[in-house]
Amino acid sequence: MRFSRVAQGIPANIFADMDARVARAVAGGADVIDLSKGNPDAYPESFIRETAKRAVDDPGNACYTPFDGKREYLRAAADWYRDVHGVAVDPETEVFAVEGAVDGLAGLTAILLDRGDAVAFADPYYPSYHCMAVMAGAEEILLPASPELGWLPDLDAVPADVWRRLRVLVLNYPNNPTGAQAPVSFFSEAVSRAHEYGFVIVHDFAYTGLGVDPANQQISLLSVPGALDVSVEVDSLSKQYAMAGWRAGFVAGNAEIVSHLKRYHYQMGSMITGMVQDAGIAALRSDQSCVERLAARYARRRAIIADGLRDLGLDVFDSAGGIFVWARAPHGVDGSSFAEAVLREAEVAILPGSCFGSAGKDYVRFSLLKDERQLAEAVRRMTSVRSRLGATA
Repeated sequence: MRFSRVAQGIPANIFADMDARVARAVAGGADVIDLSKGNPDAYPESFIRETAKRAVDDPGNACYTPFDGKREYLRAAADWYRDVHGVAVDPETEVFAVEGAVDGLAGLTAILLDRGDAVAFADPYYPSYHCMAVMAGAEEILLPASPELGWLPDLDAVPADVWRRLRVLVLNYPNNPTGAQAPVSFFSEAVSRAHEYGFVIVHDFAYTGLGVDPANQQISLLSVPGALDVSVEVDSLSKQYAMAGWRAGFVAGNAEIVSHLKRYHYQMGSMITGMVQDAGIAALRSDQSCVERLAARYARRRAIIADGLRDLGLDVFDSAGGIFVWARAPHGVDGSSFAEAVLREAEVAILPGSCFGSAGKDYVRFSLLKDERQLAEAVRRMTSVRSRLGATA
């Protein structure tokens, strides 16, 4: 039986592999605290759920929804940009509804990259960027991020010949896995390079609003002058409103890119369920205090893990955003070996940094998506076996 080049080249899914590893440990009797996933444990607030319940009884939501998304959903997304980020986008031409961030990223990959085109992203990176590049047959250009630069890549160190052949630059801030945030100066430099060399910037903005400091939230790329000429931003309701299983988001930015994404999606995608769009409208039009409460919850959780790891003698990145803790494995131990030891000895599941590229090979990622009691217990377990894990206090 013959399959397509794309089917034959699909990389393994690291999250599915970790699920299988955890399942084997549990089947063997282990009481695993799973800190490997980015699956929110929070629940959408009651006003969001109540809106969805009422929307189920709307006969209009039993029909196919409009191809672009409900007009009111697109307007709510545009108003959210205006009210939260100070960005003006046209809901008719510069916003498009998608079933979560990955749906938007996959569609953008399809319309922006031909086989052999070059796509760049920071290393470490969210694994889907690599998988989508592989399936598109694109050339991957990894821009190593460094702890000295707050886990940002040095754009000034990228040679001109690389910029000249680049088709797409993918950015992701707040970052998964590191939690880094990008200052306006970084975004401005990226936009300047895009104008100079003619490439497109795709910004994965899935962790918007979840910064540690309420006064220092990640800005939108689209707020940078000139960004709308060369960029699109992919937004998700999954993390900021705890709606991960509801599958809703939107792409906003350059009208020409959005137009081509719409045409592609009309043929190759499906639209967000109508009742979920109604719930999304309620979330986007709210005062955003629900997002602030989630961010505060994750900040408390981050302190439990980060402080506990530092007490173990580990080097922990003081991340500004996101829902993960990024830490260096003990000296002389790579991230994969450390993650295996933590699962085996402490019955705590974490992801090795090698899952996110070569720059993370000596690091590990801890998810903050368990309650505070479980996070404290995870730290206690690691403390009790620290000598066998190779950490020194």
